[in-house]
Amino acid sequence: MQLQAFLAAATCGTFTAAADELGMSQPAVSDLIRRLEGELGAKLFVRGSRTLNLTSAGQQLLPHAEQAVASAALGAQAVRLQVELGGGTATFGLLRNADFYLNADLAKRFRTRYPNVRVRLVGQNSAESASDIANGVLEAGLVTLPVDDTGMDVLPIARDEVVFVTADASRARRRVSIGAFAAGPLVLYDAHYATTDPARRQLNDRAQLVGQRIDPVVEVEYLTTALSLVEEGFGDSIVCRAATKSTIMPDNLYTASFEEPMFDTLAFVKRRGQVLSPATRELVRLAWDALCAYQDTPHGTAEILVEPQDVQGFLER
Repeated sequence: MQLQAFLAAATCGTFTAAADELGMSQPAVSDLIRRLEGELGAKLFVRGSRTLNLTSAGQQLLPHAEQAVASAALGAQAVRLQVELGGGTATFGLLRNADFYLNADLAKRFRTRYPNVRVRLVGQNSAESASDIANGVLEAGLVTLPVDDTGMDVLPIARDEVVFVTADASRARRRVSIGAFAAGPLVLYDAHYATTDPARRQLNDRAQLVGQRIDPVVEVEYLTTALSLVEEGFGDSIVCRAATKSTIMPDNLYTASFEEPMFDTLAFVKRRGQVLSPATRELVRLAWDALCAYQDTPHGTAEILVEPQDVQGFLER
């Protein structure tokens, strides 16, 4: 409660306004702030005649207080949902490579916690997930950008490098230009989404800027098939760093970064202004927790881009 009082006072500018926001008396808010200052051994506010201003100590505390309060709110929400979720359906779209980033069976984890809630967890290409969310087939999803975001709320949450992969060690000794990549024999996956898949879109746009085209000699639907063909020497491909740390990566393939580094950016998406159902909100939260937990291990390759309060804000829009 002390941190909540501190944040309210910092935001509202006076103890009186903070008290109104928190539904407390002004003396109670002042006492919470005094106790916090006593525990920290530092003044947090310069008390002017009309408004409060943060001291340097207060400015240092502010972002940590925001994160702590947001995390506590997420925890409290999880407990409430544990009690409240007695039915309904959670609908969520997952990018095909989600296992590389979450290392968790979301459906199993969700049903273990909420056995009375149905789960519709759809794994598909991000372009299709975005379309299903825009059309109301799914409530929300974890996708790779870029996607068509018309009428959507988008929160980028992490990014992972996409690298060149080849069976020829000499071709992976230095960074690869998009021109050199486009000129070689290519084996690419997501054949059904050749023009809309986020990674394929990035490749096509980059090649166009140097006057070339991405024209693969083989197109297949799945990454595992593409890597098998690369291993047998049919051509080169791309792969996310996370996949190179997984069991699907053949031992005798080589990778190199692009001259202009390329990334898969993971994002939560939902229809703009839509209030998610409690069940789907909890599924998004579980996906976020799984992502952060796995990326914090030696096996994680993705860079987390946001803080817990950003996810909370996305869920509450």
